[in-house]
Amino acid sequence: MESDQRGLYLPELEKDACGTGLIADLSGKKSHQLVADALRMLENMEHRGACGFEANTGDGAGILVQVPHDFFVKECKNVGFELPEYGSYGVGMVFFRWSPGCANNAA
Repeated sequence: MESDQRGLYLPELEKDACGTGLIADLSGKKSHQLVADALRMLENMEHRGACGFEANTGDGAGILVQVPHDFFVKECKNVGFELPEYGSYGVGMVFFRWSPGCANNAA
């Protein structure tokens, strides 16, 4: 099979995928436009992996971005915390059940 490769796309690996997409800058340049494009792609996907159909829950879909280290350094400094060098820490997001008491104590 002859390949018609363009960039990262390999036609010979084409197959059905359940709601996945990739938007990237091949030079590694970080930009808000990449995030905006990824969100637009996500909004336009008719069928996403792990898609939920309950009216009161989400489907868990989202985007993965690079750690915004410079932004984190600046914000941590504003609250009196010194962040380690890039790559020496992890970032996580945790979702808790909403309640007025928790919301008031979140900051």
